[in-house]
Amino acid sequence: MSGAHGGNVRALADQLGCQAEAILDFSANINPLGPPEQLWHILSARMPEIVHYPDPEATELVKAICAQYQLKPEHIVVGNGTSELLYAAVRVLAPQRVVIPVPAYIDYRQACERSNIEVLSVPLAVEQDFQPDLDQLSALLRTGDLLILGQPNNPTGRLNDRTALLALADQHPDVLFLIDEAFASFVADYESLSCCRANIITLCSLTKIFAIPGLRLGFLAASVSVCQKVRKEIAPWSVNTLAQAAGGSVLDNAAYLQQSQEIVRANRERLLRDLAELPMLRVVESAANFLLIHLARLLTASELAERLLQEFKIAIRVCDNYEGLDSQYFRIAVRLEDENRQLIYALHKILAPEQTVSQKRHKKTPALMLLGTGSDVGKSVLAAGLCRVLLQDGLRVAPFKAQNMSLNSFVTKDGGEMGRAQVVQAQACRLDPDVRMNPILLKPCSDVGSQVIVLGKPIGNMRVAEYVRAKEQLWQTVCQTYDELAAEHDCMILEGAGSPGEVNLKSHDIVNMRMAQQAQAPVLLIGDIDRGGVYASFVGHVEVMAPWERKLLAGFIVNRFRGDASLLADAHRFLEQRTGKTVFGVIPWLADLGLPQEDSVSFKAGIYSRPKPAGEHVEIVLIDLPHISNFTDLEPLLAEADVWLRTVRNPDELGQPDCIILPGSKNVINDLAWLQQSGLAAAISKAAGQGRELVGICGGFQMLGKSVTDPHGLEGELGSTLPGLGLLDFHTELAADKTLTRRTGRHLPSGTPVLGYEIHHGRTASADQAEPLLAFTDSATCGRASSCGRIWGSYLHGIFDSDPFRRWFINHLRTAKGLPAFVGQGVKYDLEPALERLAKVIRQEMDMNAIYYLLGI
Repeated sequence: MSGAHGGNVRALADQLGCQAEAILDFSANINPLGPPEQLWHILSARMPEIVHYPDPEATELVKAICAQYQLKPEHIVVGNGTSELLYAAVRVLAPQRVVIPVPAYIDYRQACERSNIEVLSVPLAVEQDFQPDLDQLSALLRTGDLLILGQPNNPTGRLNDRTALLALADQHPDVLFLIDEAFASFVADYESLSCCRANIITLCSLTKIFAIPGLRLGFLAASVSVCQKVRKEIAPWSVNTLAQAAGGSVLDNAAYLQQSQEIVRANRERLLRDLAELPMLRVVESAANFLLIHLARLLTASELAERLLQEFKIAIRVCDNYEGLDSQYFRIAVRLEDENRQLIYALHKILAPEQTVSQKRHKKTPALMLLGTGSDVGKSVLAAGLCRVLLQDGLRVAPFKAQNMSLNSFVTKDGGEMGRAQVVQAQACRLDPDVRMNPILLKPCSDVGSQVIVLGKPIGNMRVAEYVRAKEQLWQTVCQTYDELAAEHDCMILEGAGSPGEVNLKSHDIVNMRMAQQAQAPVLLIGDIDRGGVYASFVGHVEVMAPWERKLLAGFIVNRFRGDASLLADAHRFLEQRTGKTVFGVIPWLADLGLPQEDSVSFKAGIYSRPKPAGEHVEIVLIDLPHISNFTDLEPLLAEADVWLRTVRNPDELGQPDCIILPGSKNVINDLAWLQQSGLAAAISKAAGQGRELVGICGGFQMLGKSVTDPHGLEGELGSTLPGLGLLDFHTELAADKTLTRRTGRHLPSGTPVLGYEIHHGRTASADQAEPLLAFTDSATCGRASSCGRIWGSYLHGIFDSDPFRRWFINHLRTAKGLPAFVGQGVKYDLEPALERLAKVIRQEMDMNAIYYLLGI
């Protein structure tokens, strides 16, 4: 590392036999935030222009520089990095002598030596922390000199007083001053010296502050005559098309610049405090994004650098090739807090091994996150399958989804409400459902608002804008909850929501890439090939990802493929060439898997895909309410061979079914109004009058009564009352408090056992003393039935999960239809076989060794 510039991570990676990304590079002073996110989109959009020569005048870039620095175009020369401009300026200025306070950037001297120009090195005093003495410099300057100063200086980070520098330039009008402001943008409130005096030339690098060293970009600002000379010295088309586009697009990003300055300042101060704990190190005070450090003679800086690289894969800049510094000096960049902590830990281990020191880095539980190219691509199911595989391999694994938008919820043993998908995933892990697995549940109650449930309890209804404002506070809850849950397990499987490519949501994301970053979880992106366009979707998602998001993305999973997976090889090669990411597996289409669907679209698609049974059967119609919730109440019926279940949204589709089911609803008021307006209310009442079985579950149960009143405006206007279907003699009022409870009991007419849970605001009261339908073990009762028993309902979700009750219900319908009751062993509704089948497929079709590598297990 001695005798070279910093930042050559490829050479270091070759030396270690690892990927360049594995090295934590403190040797190059680049903005730790990485490039502004907008830059990637600009470069992608401008790629087609590379078939043409670049604009030789760099018009757009020059215009942007002029606007940012209040300069005129004739005072600017852009270049392929400031190094090109430095060498050109020294050549064309041809000073009699160049004065360089040292230590300084090594290319200052090299540029002079290549042009055979005399150099006067002025040693800076160690006891003054290498702060230039401007009075001393003034005494040394003579007509025809060129003074080169870093502002702030590299490698010391020292900054000169602006007023004093201008005064020095005024005192020596026959001396040229080349002020290198390569790192000035990291200094808050810094005011450039560009064109402040006729004898001042400034160099400004855009490479460091915008983290684009691979593009090479900078500019020189000077008098018109100097600029004309420098331009003639630089080759045509020096700045390529993409570099011009990059500079023109990011220069005015004030928010990015401010954030960079604040983060660098805070992390530099924290680094200084941590380094002070190692007395063998003396740190030079710095205004820049790097620190110069002197090491006591325990070992040399080169020896320290070699140990850091070999033992910790950390690179530092050895400074023994800087004039004025010896073999004990090294420089480190200021990086992000967690990275800086890794360096501090490594320094302690090498320099003070006898000390007990914490790594100061919270070791996160191994985790993997599954994201999707959209909703209903199979994230929930594959997460459950991976949970079961890891459980089979002896790991204590738990699922987690920070925010779930679903009307399909479940009540835990302690009365908390959470998304049904995480309940299935918990079962895959053989864990009791825990609201910490889904800390935020959103239950849409209109097109623009949802009920917000935090850690199992509703905190109110919020419109979208209100919820966005609340997200940052909720984020703290999410992080704390995740850490608590993860600490209790060996590994975590996280699920995202929707798509991480939804650019309109990324700024306030708490469930996708931001959660992966928080959990330090690599990401696999799932796409549904059955929909078509999966590879374009993969590429598109990568294109809109920020650099830190791309770093988290490990690869892809192709889901729901029908056919020979080897036919996809060419597509996978293209995908890897285009994105640098691989496909971890191709999951085949799994027909009739038997796991509950979280998304109502999938659920209804599953119903439509089932043909009418050929043999004797009963026909059950599910009313497809606009705000349908807990639709998985009907899932067990899909497993029965003598049941044909279909959905209906208008009266013409109703037909002559044996049973009509009104499901749960997140907005009973609006759905009841929709029933009446659509004509379905009249059609349902007519069918009930003809002796058809009519069943209501939760919200559907409320609709069967005389009226529904909303005194608190939970679902409709404040105090509104809507007439129900009037088929059962009771009234319902929506209370402010929500009932959340698990239930076990009996269905009184049949005597069969039932179990499930209640989730509702409704309080239902009957004027008569009608017998309840269900009796629970805690002496509570629920539900009502008509005198004939063919119109009935209850608040109990999951009532059809009970195998004895479900078979009794179906046989009841068969008998009413004139069919014999089914006798014998009925279908057992059990998710375990489905989970085991899914785990087997995942083992066969996914690279589990690669999965374990990602988990670090």
